[in-house]
Amino acid sequence: MENIILFDDDVRDHLLPITFTRPVAEIRLGILTIREKWEKWLNGKASFITQDYLSEKYPINITDQNYVINGSVLPNEQLVRLISQLENNEALLKDGELIATKLNEKQFQHLIKDEEIQELKGFDLEDTPFQKINKLTDIFSLNDLAIRQDFKLLTADRRSEKHPTSNWLLGKENIFIEEGASVECATLNAKTGPIYIGKDAEIMEGTHIRGPFALCDNGVVKMGARIYGGTTIGPWCKVGGEISNSVFTGYSSKGHDGYVGNSIIGEWCNLGADSNTSNLKNNYGEVRLWDYPSERFAPTGLTFCGLVMGDHAKCGINTMFNTGSVIGIFANIFGPGYPRNFIPSFSWGGSNGYSTYRTEKALETAKIVMARRQQELTQQDINVVQHVFNLTSEFRRWEKVDPS
Repeated sequence: MENIILFDDDVRDHLLPITFTRPVAEIRLGILTIREKWEKWLNGKASFITQDYLSEKYPINITDQNYVINGSVLPNEQLVRLISQLENNEALLKDGELIATKLNEKQFQHLIKDEEIQELKGFDLEDTPFQKINKLTDIFSLNDLAIRQDFKLLTADRRSEKHPTSNWLLGKENIFIEEGASVECATLNAKTGPIYIGKDAEIMEGTHIRGPFALCDNGVVKMGARIYGGTTIGPWCKVGGEISNSVFTGYSSKGHDGYVGNSIIGEWCNLGADSNTSNLKNNYGEVRLWDYPSERFAPTGLTFCGLVMGDHAKCGINTMFNTGSVIGIFANIFGPGYPRNFIPSFSWGGSNGYSTYRTEKALETAKIVMARRQQELTQQDINVVQHVFNLTSEFRRWEKVDPS
């Protein structure tokens, strides 16, 4: 089994708040996370080079032979073939940027100690197409393609479980149901793209789904939901209402009516009943989105862009999110009116103002929420949360004391 080491590059900061709590390669895109894609393509086990405060939870594993790969790059057949052919100290580059290299243990130890190593022999990937996420909006923009690629990877030479006859199926050959999944009295249209239903997942009656669509293991789509293509519902998520071209990372809930479109929802999030995201400005203009490195709203080049919500963020019933909203981790939003387009991590409040959601209270809630899915909030998790709380204090302007 190959040893894979996935490293974060400079785009990591442009993927906040999603990457506050995970390496770039742990982002879900399509059916699988980027890490899971590389493990399947290379038949290996992956570890990480990431931020220091994340390294305890996401450690690095070094062996005698190591494939070191940019964690923001998505594998495909041509790229994987070139990586598999690398010899020690050879590298694949794109416009001078490292995409992948092969290093033995001695070379790697020199590298992480910032010591001089033998110069890498680089090969340019000028004629090799591949996808790479460089900004938040790439996650939902590439999700349609990523679902199609993952579907092909996961279902090759396999047979779907039987399709229950109570469903109305279009493009049945592009619908794959894993063991233990339940799908009854639903409309599934896979003519527009494949539909993947994971192990022990459930699609309740009255649901309408257009592919490409992925419902990961143990996920639930509630009665009467309407879901459009380019959407991934991650493991243990529960969703209802209307969803389009969005990625739910995992363990999050949108259990009631309301619209989410062109959005990214982290883990352990909850959207209250009838909460809605705007994904189109009234003037049909380009959407601007908060960018952490520049500390300003940056142009996306997109007309459609909804909500980005960091892990453990929650909103109350009837919350109305403006076009292009970015919500940090452990934010708790409620009350009337439209919240701001950028809400820092550990915010408590809404359009009428914010206070700080203290870590002891936030962690207390997280423990309760995670226990409902038989998951434990570990000391490693707590250390990450406390670090991000301190890291993001500069964005909680209300904490600043007026010297006058």
